Amino acid sequence: MRGYVAIRNRLVAQKEGTLEMKQYFTVARTLGVVILATLSLGACATYDDEFATINSRLDQLDSRVASAAQSAESANQNAQRANQRLDQVEGRIQQLETQPGRRPRG
Repeated sequence: MRGYVAIRNRLVAQKEGTLEMKQYFTVARTLGVVILATLSLGACATYDDEFATINSRLDQLDSRVASAAQSAESANQNAQRANQRLDQVEGRIQQLETQPGRRPRG
């Protein structure tokens, strides 16, 4: 009987040790997940700064593009007015060329 009690006590001790190891691994795993999550969220903060910088640059580029588009529209309008004046002058030149020649006075 003594042998049975000794074996039983040894098995109970092993079982308790296994439970302690399981608890240890559970705590270690939980701690690892917490550390990983903290590091991941810390990395997101640096990405937020980079995104802010990129957004600022995009806003600057957007403003430059809008300014260039406005300049291009203004140049287009000026070119259309110049073409209209050229058409008017061309019509006047054709009238002068088709008129009979003038005799000089005198």
